Amino acid sequence: MQTTRVAVAGLGAIGKTLARRLADGIPGLVLTAVAARDADKARGWLDAAGIAVPVVALDRLPDHADLAVECAPASVLEAIAVPMLSTGRKVMVLSAGALLPRPHLIDLAREKGGQIVVPTGALLGLDAVCAAAEGEIRSVRMTTRKPPGGLVGAPHLMENGISVEGLTAPLRVFSGTAREAAKGFPANVNVAAALSLAGIGPDRTTIDIWADPGVTRNCHRIEVDADSARFSMEIENVPSENPKTGRITALSVLAALRKLAAPLRIGT
Repeated sequence: MQTTRVAVAGLGAIGKTLARRLADGIPGLVLTAVAARDADKARGWLDAAGIAVPVVALDRLPDHADLAVECAPASVLEAIAVPMLSTGRKVMVLSAGALLPRPHLIDLAREKGGQIVVPTGALLGLDAVCAAAEGEIRSVRMTTRKPPGGLVGAPHLMENGISVEGLTAPLRVFSGTAREAAKGFPANVNVAAALSLAGIGPDRTTIDIWADPGVTRNCHRIEVDADSARFSMEIENVPSENPKTGRITALSVLAALRKLAAPLRIGT
């Protein structure tokens, strides 16, 4: 079995989960490097976890890995992706919203023989959307409900003076396209960006975002109307230690990584 060298870029809630699981061993995969904003802090965490891999600068990732998993703030995506893609390597992108204003990264991957992989993440049913997109999709609509604390600090809220503190009833804080949502909620709705890339694009995919004090999980509902099928899907994600991110996101990345070398691959 060919072994894929994997680097984890970012050691937040998702990055730490991935690093631990990769270090424990996954057939066909080996953790070979970590990149983090605070290298000393990262080194300390790795030592405490008993994970013996180097902490490297972003521009040195291609020296250590065939694939880098981006688990960092959206603003860092380009610094992670460009070195990897320029050398024909792969990048698994969790900040899917950051891809929408950066189509040149896709062009770079095409030119250099690299690849950008967007895992399903905290969503579900992207296989069905991808399949429907081979025909004609008439509409894709998404409704997201999150505990108010998971939306605090979003640029859209700050720019429009919207407060989600002390809510006693659900408040719709956004209604618009996936492209607009990705800009206004870069840490919250990467799922909408991934959905739009799988289907009819960020300008035709629409989303409503609610701050809902009545929920304790990140809830997403998708409604798709296509010539091949009409379907709806709902998921309620348990938040990780970072309330903006569901626990299932890291597990989705692990499932996608396993597919790289699996003798049996399920799903589109």
